[in-house]
Amino acid sequence: MNTNEKGKLLVISGPSGAGKSTVIGRLMEMRDDVCFSVSVTTRPPRPGEVEGKDYFFVTPQHFQELADGGYLLENAEYVGNRYGTPRGYVEQRRLEGKSVILDIEVQGAGQIQKNCPDAVSVFILPPSGAELERRLRHRNTDSDEKIRERLLQAKRECAEAGKYGYIVVNDDPEAAAGQLDAILTAEKCRAADRLNLVTEVLIS
Repeated sequence: MNTNEKGKLLVISGPSGAGKSTVIGRLMEMRDDVCFSVSVTTRPPRPGEVEGKDYFFVTPQHFQELADGGYLLENAEYVGNRYGTPRGYVEQRRLEGKSVILDIEVQGAGQIQKNCPDAVSVFILPPSGAELERRLRHRNTDSDEKIRERLLQAKRECAEAGKYGYIVVNDDPEAAAGQLDAILTAEKCRAADRLNLVTEVLIS
């Protein structure tokens, strides 16, 4: 049987405090056929960051050229710097059989779904608003005002969850990662992606 199946593009969103990074980390420990997308950014490298591993660092002019030329699956501005997902990098990894994970906010996810209709989209929810607030406070990094802002933003983002293909509740990161693993496995078994395997059986 053909094992060189094209990887999936897994788009993951969720509010700050939902535990996306932890769940994605667990998923990557569970599977060797997934990788994390490397973004393009106009911000300067921080100490220890490696070109091509952490980010692709480009000038604002080059970034605009990439955006205008259709070389980015999505792009956005955050705190004065621009970030985007390089189409070529994602496609190359998928052709190698790797499923590419994108941890991205709601607006970027909408752009991805338009530019890459076969993307698999998952929204990660916290188990409750009270638990989300507890997690945000437990970080001890934000003021009360900042936490209130994050909770309001979380409500706005959670209202968009119905636009995603799947919703995973992160009550337990191990269980949530198991659900992501199951989603990815099911998506890779779609008939449309495996009709070529049927042909191989029929002609062998």
